[in-house]
Amino acid sequence: METFELLLHGFSVALQPHNLFWAFIGSVLGTAIGVLPGIGPALTIALLLPVTITLAPTSAFIMFAGVLYGAMYGGSTTSILINTPGEAGSMMTALEGNKMARAGRGAAALATAAIGSFVAGTIATLCLTFAAPTIAELAFYLKPADYFAMTALAFCSIAVVMGRSRTRGFVSLFLGLALGVVGIDAMTGQPRLTFGTLQLLRGVELTVVLVSLFAVGELLYVASRYNKIPGVMQPIKGQKWFTREDLSRSWKPWLRGTAIGFPMGALPGSGSEIPTMLSYTLERKLSKRDDFGKGAIEGVAGPEAANNAAAAGILVPMLTLGLPTSATAAVLLAAFQNYGLQPGPFLFTSNPSLIWGLIASLYVGNLMLLVLNLPLVGLWVKLLSIPRPQLYAGILVFAMVGVWGVSGAWSDLLIMASVGVLGYVMRVYDFPIAPALIGLILGPMAENYLRTALAAGQGNPMVLVGTPVSATLIVLCVLIFALPPLIQRLRANA
Repeated sequence: METFELLLHGFSVALQPHNLFWAFIGSVLGTAIGVLPGIGPALTIALLLPVTITLAPTSAFIMFAGVLYGAMYGGSTTSILINTPGEAGSMMTALEGNKMARAGRGAAALATAAIGSFVAGTIATLCLTFAAPTIAELAFYLKPADYFAMTALAFCSIAVVMGRSRTRGFVSLFLGLALGVVGIDAMTGQPRLTFGTLQLLRGVELTVVLVSLFAVGELLYVASRYNKIPGVMQPIKGQKWFTREDLSRSWKPWLRGTAIGFPMGALPGSGSEIPTMLSYTLERKLSKRDDFGKGAIEGVAGPEAANNAAAAGILVPMLTLGLPTSATAAVLLAAFQNYGLQPGPFLFTSNPSLIWGLIASLYVGNLMLLVLNLPLVGLWVKLLSIPRPQLYAGILVFAMVGVWGVSGAWSDLLIMASVGVLGYVMRVYDFPIAPALIGLILGPMAENYLRTALAAGQGNPMVLVGTPVSATLIVLCVLIFALPPLIQRLRANA
């Protein structure tokens, strides 16, 4: 009953006129950046961090939530109409959605994507509503060794899963860890990795690194591979609303996609790509029709539901434990830290208006997005006519102004340029960005937990496996490395 009371309190916060305004702004921005290929929610939130520092935390996070959910909605539009996923999670939607558009059923594909996103987003938000307080209560019983083991598991799983090469994943992770320890060590007062530079004594500003890796690195990468030939737009024709048969074929994939997406979104490294792929594969196996690969509506409904459910899933460990499981979650965690807040069980008790206002805003934003997406598809599609050079040049100027506004220091602009070039090199050579962000944000936290645990155990390293939770998580870290070569050896001997 307490959860309902807290949720009602959250709605009283989310439904205040100024918070409704920021929810609307976030939903519009999210849909727009979801439609535009190459611009994701992580980049958008990173760019907004310097600008929103003057906003109240609750309003800012309500807007960020709208951006996150809106990007999931908008990404399906370009997938269906021009076979170009606006978001990585919309890749599977393009397989069937674009074929439906070519067959004159683009409106039905867009409708099942929008309604499926709404259904999945609402159900997943309900799961978040009731799961988050329970996990937050359990987190009070965790010790520093348990938290260190959780961060170690996040490092291992994300470095292995995010990217084609395990070596590249760990190189990216260690780059992030190195950036995270630059500055004065809080416990000893000794400078680390400053190379005698006074400007680095205060550390590398988190917002600067986020904007550099996403905005500058991405812009350099796109500019180096700029293609002047636009995608071919498929006109929205055929049924304006999908038929009763379409509904009967869609509702089960919506529910199955939600069941896959929400728990997968909460796992480190799964992102939105893995649940959408699993959903598409499941729908293809369950289908009794022969239209998969020719424009099956189940191939749009399932992945889109999984995509949106995963967006709610990533908020569970981030809000309750302070552990990001994707690049977007890492940027959201950085946004909390920008306001001097640390997500976790104590935030539920110390700032319930923020947490429950944010959760309630997900319901409100989900309804806004349904209203924005169904009748205004034609308007969103026109965003694709913006010339790419002007669009990215505007983003770069916005990023530079934002970074300058954080501190007004030229050193931050130099760091921005340097880390931006590093981000470009990482993109060219297929080094994943997410492990670097996780290392940058979780690295100092992991170090603090490690030192606290060892101090409590008087330097005995066995304290790191001294509880059932920490021992289990460390064993999982070992299995992440030991199982793949073991399975390969067994297959070779079979």
